[in-house]
Amino acid sequence: MSSTLGIRREDKNRWERRVPLIPHHVQELKKKFGIEIVIQPSRIRVFSDKDYQKVGACVQERLDPSSVVFAVKEIPIDFFKQGKTYVFFSHTIKGQKHNMPMLKKMMQMGCTLIDYERIVDRNGRRLVFFGRFAGLAGMVDTLWTFGQRLQWEGISSPFHKIKQAIHYRDLEDIKKQLTAVGNAIKTKGLAPSLAPLIVGFAGYGNVSVGAQEILDLFPVKEVPPEELASIFARPSNKVLYKVVFREEHMVEPTVPGSVFDLQDYYKHPENYHSVFERFVPSLSVFMNCIYWSAQYPRLITKKYLKKLFENKEHLRLKVIGDISADINGAVEFTEKTTSPDAPVFVYNPLTDTIQDGYKGEGIVVMAVDNLPCELPCESSQSFSETLLRFIPDIMSADFTVPDFEKVALPFEIKNAVILYKGKLTPIYQYINKYL
Repeated sequence: MSSTLGIRREDKNRWERRVPLIPHHVQELKKKFGIEIVIQPSRIRVFSDKDYQKVGACVQERLDPSSVVFAVKEIPIDFFKQGKTYVFFSHTIKGQKHNMPMLKKMMQMGCTLIDYERIVDRNGRRLVFFGRFAGLAGMVDTLWTFGQRLQWEGISSPFHKIKQAIHYRDLEDIKKQLTAVGNAIKTKGLAPSLAPLIVGFAGYGNVSVGAQEILDLFPVKEVPPEELASIFARPSNKVLYKVVFREEHMVEPTVPGSVFDLQDYYKHPENYHSVFERFVPSLSVFMNCIYWSAQYPRLITKKYLKKLFENKEHLRLKVIGDISADINGAVEFTEKTTSPDAPVFVYNPLTDTIQDGYKGEGIVVMAVDNLPCELPCESSQSFSETLLRFIPDIMSADFTVPDFEKVALPFEIKNAVILYKGKLTPIYQYINKYL
């Protein structure tokens, strides 16, 4: 067993205060398994250097004693050491262009890479994730955006009282204030021009569950997608309408008369096309919470939006919370990702341009790509709890064995090894084409 585990400090931006292992779990690993922890000092981390020293961790700049280094976000290319094992969110499995130099460097250095995103069970369900917290913070930030946008348009609403998630003390503080906003809607109602206020969610996984958890603090009535049109007959301005879209609502087979089949869609997405745009005119706010890669159809295209704006159609849709934050992805006009200090931009479909902020003609897009950092304490605790059970197996594995197939690791972790000794493992060979 490798006896020393390293934890890198997060420094992607000044908002990134998360940590993969909280002090309590560091203490548990030392007591139960004799694993020593070396952690880099940090002035911004949500748990202080003293918190780690108190439980017996060594706080120092150099992580040299450790053979395995854990982090949260991507690691700068000058940080890697020859032959070491690194565990973090690499954001490389879709061949993300901006992270290919980092992956190449790891290959040159003969490093082993384990990616949290690929720690899944035999049904492909993720086991170590921040998804719920991305959803929680993403919904709060989208509602803040909605409030700001309405105010700019001259429409009075209680949403303007909502702050970004990062400006609340904690999740409890968020829930308390949003419940009060919800009570104001229940008693006084919204401006008649906003009714029916429909919030659509693409997807039903951890991210969507987190986002819905926030929306459900308001007076909410859930409506199935097929009944959306019926709301407009007698809309209430004292509730928010929630609609959750599953794959069968968003796409259909290209061959007429074919029946939608979920497993077939996952295996052959090229045989399906998007029909999601039929729902867009009904929505006031759209939350994109789905996993997307290039072989899947887009949900909302630039072409569609341009057509709506050119026809001067009254578009209800004001804000998109693109929690998935795939550049030019399911929401084609997500032209860039954003950060907590500049969280939104307006996309103008007539000029195909964006401008930062929530003012101007077009649709406002919130695309913060590290939303869980806005809830650093709760998200770190939850993440550490899910990661903890895998640490002893990772630390006891012999990463010097020449043949990857012979490395003793549980299925869930073995599946998450993208690089072994600088080479792509069999299931990740496809990444070669992006390098």
